[in-house]
Amino acid sequence: MIEVEQLTKRYGPTTAVRDLSFTVRPGRVTGFLGPNGAGKTTTLRMLLGLVEPSGGTATVDGRGFRERPRGLRHVGALLDALDVHGGRSARAHLHALARSNRIPKGRVDEVLAEVGLTGSAARRRIGTFSLGMKQRLGIGAALLGNPPVLMFDEPLNGLDPEGVLWVRDLFRSLAREGRTVFVSSHLMSEMEHTADELVVIGRGELIAAESLAGFAARGTAPTVTVRSPDAGRLAAVLTAQGAAVTPDDEETLRVRGASAVRIGELAHEHRFLLWELSPQTASLETAFMELTADSVEYAAGETR
Repeated sequence: MIEVEQLTKRYGPTTAVRDLSFTVRPGRVTGFLGPNGAGKTTTLRMLLGLVEPSGGTATVDGRGFRERPRGLRHVGALLDALDVHGGRSARAHLHALARSNRIPKGRVDEVLAEVGLTGSAARRRIGTFSLGMKQRLGIGAALLGNPPVLMFDEPLNGLDPEGVLWVRDLFRSLAREGRTVFVSSHLMSEMEHTADELVVIGRGELIAAESLAGFAARGTAPTVTVRSPDAGRLAAVLTAQGAAVTPDDEETLRVRGASAVRIGELAHEHRFLLWELSPQTASLETAFMELTADSVEYAAGETR
């Protein structure tokens, strides 16, 4: 397990992380979400011993990462795919990591094959790689020691659609093997497809730590979009039934407090023609935007 207890990090007068506590359990993919500047990367760096906390603890399986002499056997991590020596080949880079962590050399070729960097790609200098190829190499480095715990910071940046699907399947496969998978990302659509649990922070403080479905349900109540030439009369009927109705235009209504099935029954009962009846379920993106609204440091203005 990853355990964070009352973790705090200050940089002079600025508090990047404040009294943060959460647990990440094995056997599932846990998404780590928050607006830019929320403290996600700082938290990951404290977990990996790269930044000294001002207070609190950040441990993996009850121990700090610095206490492990061959860390890649216990925790694999990708924080910055660009933070790598551009003059080395992919194979040489992984060989150096394997040697320093006493990992068998044969594991290097296994990992290169797993991330799709075989043949000439394995021999190329990393400086010639695209961002997507560097992401694959970084993921390979995290997998090198076959660790039970994996942490990734924005691992999908630069990947093409095939790469995104591959990473999604990889993370879920690792979780099914009983590993702890902790993924920081700003891509809500990918988290909806990948994560089982969420840890959400804003301005360095915890907003939520719960299941993805539970968090998404905390957003605006689900609505039903209805289009009808009888929209005005239908709105009156729905309002009389206790639903909240908001007209979008002369033919379109957004309805809360009544299911699509109930709206269809009422339309049939009163002989109203329907052109559209579309339930809009709760989404992770909507819940995230609503619950982190006060934590956004740089909000854009309205679009024209």
